[in-house]
Amino acid sequence: MPNKLVITDPTKILTLANIISLGRALLAVPIIYTLRDPSLGTFTFLLILLATLSDALDGWVARKAREVTHFGKWIDPIADFVCIFSVVAYLTLVGRFPGWFFLFYLIRYVFIAISAIYFLNNGHFILSSNWWGKWGAGITTLAVFVHIWPWEAFPWMQDVTIYIATVLLFISWLYYIKTFFNSYKELK
Repeated sequence: MPNKLVITDPTKILTLANIISLGRALLAVPIIYTLRDPSLGTFTFLLILLATLSDALDGWVARKAREVTHFGKWIDPIADFVCIFSVVAYLTLVGRFPGWFFLFYLIRYVFIAISAIYFLNNGHFILSSNWWGKWGAGITTLAVFVHIWPWEAFPWMQDVTIYIATVLLFISWLYYIKTFFNSYKELK
């Protein structure tokens, strides 16, 4: 008999998976701190790697422990945003990352967040991340890597990763718009 996923308590907040997600958001602080000192490059690399792995780990832990929660569906993309946004903001401020991407990332997130909050306030709408956004976040993380440690053999990697991340995040945004539109029709 296959092991069926059972959500034991969707309103539960304090779970190992949610703690992992919160930890990922908090990792932005030491990542930015180590970015300020080039001699700490190895620590920066390890912290970004830890943040990236935690993104996969939190979902796996939630499913394995049968603790998929509404809070977890919210905190996962928020933790992604906080960590990525903070690092990209720092890199943009020091001139190592394109400002247009920073603005795109911010505008996309604000639109999604405001819309999700609106629908949450007008029903039992729980927005969770989508695979386009997950892939977009992953490629954005790769873009952060190649902007911090440029590969001289592949100078085009910085631009390519940014453009791929932008396309994936834009498709994700369209997916959210469709979800919001369908939710709006249900409210009427």
